[in-house]
Amino acid sequence: MSLQDDLTAVRRNLNELVRSVERLERDVKNTERQAPGASRAPGEGAMVGVVEVPDTPYDSSLWTDADDEGLGARDRRAP
Repeated sequence: MSLQDDLTAVRRNLNELVRSVERLERDVKNTERQAPGASRAPGEGAMVGVVEVPDTPYDSSLWTDADDEGLGARDRRAP
């Protein structure tokens, strides 16, 4: 494929994505207009609050018995 063909394919896919998002936005607006508040679960969409995560390192004793995911346990060999 040439560069021009690639750019044409990207433009076509991007235009299709824009149309899909616009259609989804219309569907959501129509759903909310038909039954306001009914499309959401209780509490959904409401901000619960901001949880701050400290920059300080965690206590290393939290990880004493933890295994590294995907690497297996320290005292066993991988199959």
